[in-house]
Amino acid sequence: MSAQGSCRHCAAPLSRSFCDLGLSPLANNYLTREQLARGEMFFPLHAFVCEKCLLVQLLEFETPANIFGDYAYFSSYSTSWLEHARLYTEEMISRFKLDSSSSVIELASNDGYLLQYFAKKGIPVLGIEPAANVAKVAVEKGIPSLVRFFGTETAAALVKEGRRPDLLLGNNVLAHVPDLNDFVKGMKMVLAPNGLITMEFPHLLRLMADNQFDTIYHEHFSYFSFLTVVRVFGAHGLRLFDVQQLPTHGGSLRIFATHAENQTHQVTPAVAALLETERAAGLESMSTYADFSERVRKTKRGLLKFLIEAKEQGKKIVGYGAPAKGNTLLNFCGVGPDIIEYTVDRSPHKQDHFLPGSRLPIFHPDKVRETKPDYLFILPWNLEAEIKQQMAHIREWGGRFVVPIPEVKIVS
Repeated sequence: MSAQGSCRHCAAPLSRSFCDLGLSPLANNYLTREQLARGEMFFPLHAFVCEKCLLVQLLEFETPANIFGDYAYFSSYSTSWLEHARLYTEEMISRFKLDSSSSVIELASNDGYLLQYFAKKGIPVLGIEPAANVAKVAVEKGIPSLVRFFGTETAAALVKEGRRPDLLLGNNVLAHVPDLNDFVKGMKMVLAPNGLITMEFPHLLRLMADNQFDTIYHEHFSYFSFLTVVRVFGAHGLRLFDVQQLPTHGGSLRIFATHAENQTHQVTPAVAALLETERAAGLESMSTYADFSERVRKTKRGLLKFLIEAKEQGKKIVGYGAPAKGNTLLNFCGVGPDIIEYTVDRSPHKQDHFLPGSRLPIFHPDKVRETKPDYLFILPWNLEAEIKQQMAHIREWGGRFVVPIPEVKIVS
């Protein structure tokens, strides 16, 4: 299948398939009980790789306003993610000598999960968050928040107001941007002359090596290797001077950028080392990308084999979590309540709703103790350690955990 579009960065025609996951609803469109009587919109979930700049990407089927205008994801419900944000804050303050005279702006600031730690240190902050319902929670925490999408228009308005951050950050937002060039150009415009940018996003190399195909969903328009992100930022006058490999979200990158003309920050050895690692892994060869699809299909067959055999043995299987990645997995594999009876989630914003497509009901985690399932299927597998600790009591009745990625794993 060929794409009917062009690369969102370099405008080259898209024809190389990376991974075709069939049709799927928007991963964060959780359903109310009333909506169960209506149809759902399903869109092609087919990722392509650009032969020119190596950007892996989806075509755009829905506008960002429809996807992110009223959002169900609140960052503060993961204790491990909060700790990640706190440690990041400490590192940035120490490494770059930030203080009360500094300015910090976060793009896609969500519910204030991160900026709260800068604010506690007396450092002025501003969040930019397009989802009004999520930004409202941040404001209630005392985090000033601008309800807007970020790009050159918002950047120009901020510059006009004299808001040019010393630290401009974004966690898991770069992949969510359909107009990638406008977004990066906006960062260049608004950044203070000696300022720096940090961005975190899932690493394409880890997605491929660890078979993390469920991290592909419509809200993620792009999937970045370090090779590609260096090109994208360089095209807009931004120089990457450092990179860190993180365990979050199954393996992420944290990149550090500044104005190309700013020589304050010297390039660290980590930059050349990661570029070499990606080249050695074959990320400059189209055959490497072509091999991924069969691994995905093999994982699907293995997962369905386990689930069907468990049900035929009379086992009760329920889910933990209602993440976007879980919705990709369930819809691609065709799994519904006849196999996984329900799922649970700590977020009250998701409880008493139903997963899109699969329509699994979402309950409070207390439901697990009430029903005593044989298997607890961990949908946000990147939080395996945290969930196993929170739900350790399932061992009281012999319950076991199922981790689906990179392949099915049963753990006590």
